[in-house]
Amino acid sequence: MTGRRLSDGERALWNGVTRSMVPLRKRLAAEPDIAALAPATPSAKSRTRRAPAVVVEKPAPKSAVPPLTPLTRKTKQRIARGTHAIDGRLDLHGMTQDEAHRRLLSFLRGRQARGAKVVLIITGKGDRGGEGGGRGVLKRMVPLWLGLPELRGLVIGFENAAVGHGGEGALYVSLRRLR
Repeated sequence: MTGRRLSDGERALWNGVTRSMVPLRKRLAAEPDIAALAPATPSAKSRTRRAPAVVVEKPAPKSAVPPLTPLTRKTKQRIARGTHAIDGRLDLHGMTQDEAHRRLLSFLRGRQARGAKVVLIITGKGDRGGEGGGRGVLKRMVPLWLGLPELRGLVIGFENAAVGHGGEGALYVSLRRLR
């Protein structure tokens, strides 16, 4: 690299190139502009830009909805072996989505009020051929419902049940304690 100075035309070209570039990521601190390092000429001074101010993002406010956490491996093993009690069972076979959603909400609220810790929700395995169109809807929808804000106050987390309790067609749901 030689220490040669840029001509006015080269400096104008360079400033045009640097203005048209988009950074890959945000700058953390203001870096000096190349035009500011070059010797000042009347044309370069009028074209220089001020470095953008650094924007400090505020942390997101803590939401009132607690996050879901999966059951521990140890708890899941105890439930599968029968050494940890299942405090209730709800079978959603043959129900429509609306009916199943209402029953699920009512069931979880009732079991939480009674102090239940873990319940079993049976959704069914759905269509095994994959071409059933609308079959297996509850198997797909119940996990989504359990993640909704209206149920997150009731549910700590959920996992697929052990084979003896329905396997992929059932869920263990861990409930929060009432305060």
